[in-house]
Amino acid sequence: MLASFFQFAWQHLPALLKGTELTLFIWVIGVTGGFFFGWLLAIGRTYGNRPVRLLATAYIEIFRGTPMLAQMFIIYMGLPNIGIVLSPLWAATWAIGLNTSAYQAEYFRGGIGAVRSGQMSAARAIGLSRRQAILFIVLPQSFRIALPQWTNEVILELKYTSIAFTIGVSELMGQAKTIAATSFSYFQIFLVAAIMYVIIVSIVTSACGVLERRYALRQ
Repeated sequence: MLASFFQFAWQHLPALLKGTELTLFIWVIGVTGGFFFGWLLAIGRTYGNRPVRLLATAYIEIFRGTPMLAQMFIIYMGLPNIGIVLSPLWAATWAIGLNTSAYQAEYFRGGIGAVRSGQMSAARAIGLSRRQAILFIVLPQSFRIALPQWTNEVILELKYTSIAFTIGVSELMGQAKTIAATSFSYFQIFLVAAIMYVIIVSIVTSACGVLERRYALRQ
């Protein structure tokens, strides 16, 4: 029985690996975009004027307060009603990026808030402008403070890519669903997919652990 399972897994491994490529594409592009936009949101909510703070807060609360699946459906199925048409792959990537940016923004904002206020005063005392002090003194420290929470978000988003199959993306879970529908071996194929997720997540978790040990700020 075990031999037949390995034979089944080996037979469908190429298709699952092809789906894994799309999973990693969605994850890398989405998380990277969310990283940069998350910083803009965190800076805007912390240092922006009142309208900027309100807009950043509204964005964060909306995307944190609604399911990512609903956001993905709106982007893929709702935006065409106003003339914006995206492929399933890019709709999923945008949904991941926009959603994670809201969570990353809060981690970064928490990191900014944890930087001692004296750091800004000291930076200004040595001649740095407010912008320079934020960019070169506050933000690097705040990222290192937020690093454990940020790496956790990165790992979670990797698993959240699995919902992309609901809009027709043939990523890892989508490929598994297609194979299951034709082979009727639901338990076997989804078990193989789950094992592949465990392997990928374990690799990413180990990499994040190295990053944390290297750059985490101990206060």
